[in-house]
Amino acid sequence: MTMASSCILLLLAAAAGLATPVEYQYHSYAVTPLSPHTYSVPAADDDGARARQEDVAVSPSALHVRLLHRDSFAVNATPAQLLARRLQRDELRAAWIIKAAAPAAAANDTPVVGLSSGGAFVAPVVSRAPTTSGEYMAKIAVGTPAVEALLAMDTGSDITWLQCQPCRRCYPQSGPVFDPRHSTSYREMGYDAPDCQALGRSGGGDAKRMTCVYAVGYGDDGSTTVGDFIEETLTFAGGVQVPHMSIGCGHDNKGLFAAPAAGILGLGRGQISCPSQIAALGYNVTSFSYCLADFFLSSPGRSVSSTLTIGDGAAAGSPPPSFTPTVQNLNMATFYYVRLVGVSVGGVRVPGVTEDDLKLDPYTGRGGVILDSGTAVTRLARRAYIAFRDAFRAAAVDLGQVSIGGPSGFFDTCYTMGGRAMKVPTVSMHFAGGVELTLPPKNYLIPVDSMGTVCFAFAGTGDRSVSIIGNIQQQGFRVVYNIGGGRVGFAPNSC
Repeated sequence: MTMASSCILLLLAAAAGLATPVEYQYHSYAVTPLSPHTYSVPAADDDGARARQEDVAVSPSALHVRLLHRDSFAVNATPAQLLARRLQRDELRAAWIIKAAAPAAAANDTPVVGLSSGGAFVAPVVSRAPTTSGEYMAKIAVGTPAVEALLAMDTGSDITWLQCQPCRRCYPQSGPVFDPRHSTSYREMGYDAPDCQALGRSGGGDAKRMTCVYAVGYGDDGSTTVGDFIEETLTFAGGVQVPHMSIGCGHDNKGLFAAPAAGILGLGRGQISCPSQIAALGYNVTSFSYCLADFFLSSPGRSVSSTLTIGDGAAAGSPPPSFTPTVQNLNMATFYYVRLVGVSVGGVRVPGVTEDDLKLDPYTGRGGVILDSGTAVTRLARRAYIAFRDAFRAAAVDLGQVSIGGPSGFFDTCYTMGGRAMKVPTVSMHFAGGVELTLPPKNYLIPVDSMGTVCFAFAGTGDRSVSIIGNIQQQGFRVVYNIGGGRVGFAPNSC
């Protein structure tokens, strides 16, 4: 066939409305099904099941913490049961973020999938803390002499707090409850101190003692922590101490918090978050970073470590991170917003997912994309999610019939791969500044049972609602939060 005749055929096909076949890019992916067996691991206080700070490299310019997924402390549960629990926590977490980001708008936003109870979990929020105790635990010592505590790492919260004696009400935790009466570095904080004033509605003064108190509540779900806002010394890996940290000492704590966490390590972008305080105390801290190990290798019986670094070493490693600028929600300054400008499936940009579809209105808090360590499944605004999902289904025809699957039908796009190696479409996320995050298949097709079923690990929120990039999509990347520079970076294969 001559070139001229080929051109004529193409023109005739176009005139007849025939689409030119799309050339997709694929990965080869062999899924390891979830084990059908029940784990029975040592109690949470066993040294073998807890994060060991001494295993983490120490440098004078950075603070290091080893992280452990909370499921490493689970007892007598199958991987499928652990996944179901994660998704239940995830529903609550996502609902809280949606409500906190745009309180007036969230009541009208009904998620497409991922929130099986509709709007039931979207309740008034009177705090800037998460509705669960988090997914990744950091072992940090508090006081003098130092008492170890597992704190849930959270980029969506500013306040760092832990349970304290005397307990009017405390939930079970891993290890002893901190008693400030036995610490020589404990200091009460005056109600007029700058950090007390920075608490806003979450803080105030004790009229009798003229000291600072804090109260964090969670609306209708009943989770609260109340206590004294104090100054204490925190000790990181290698015995590196940071004195005069403002933290909450919770004497009355109830609700959705649960072992193993003793409290929360606030890594938000506000004035009283842990990184911001360390920088304000004169330390050369402009960044922090974490690298989360494979989400499904962090199960009981596995020895897989994630890490958190605060300080100059946060961006160290090869390859270096690629940075994208952050934006700020004037209604909720704590959250880290990024500009997601598009997604690709099989190397082809999806037309229905653009920056205009996902942009933040900084005054109303509607829209926007939050990067969050505590949410597992990435959620996109309804129309963007449907366009993305449908593009993936079109490119993944070789995977067979689409089904709704996963625990409680959480996911709407699942395939039965049976542990075989198959070709799956590539997936990339595009950010402002020309940053492209190409995801490995395990970050978007996750096993959900022992039969080799995998599900597309994304979900939808309401129209023009906030989108959230969760930790399943972040796993395996070093995520660098350059607070001073107002940007976030991603470096692949850096755990």
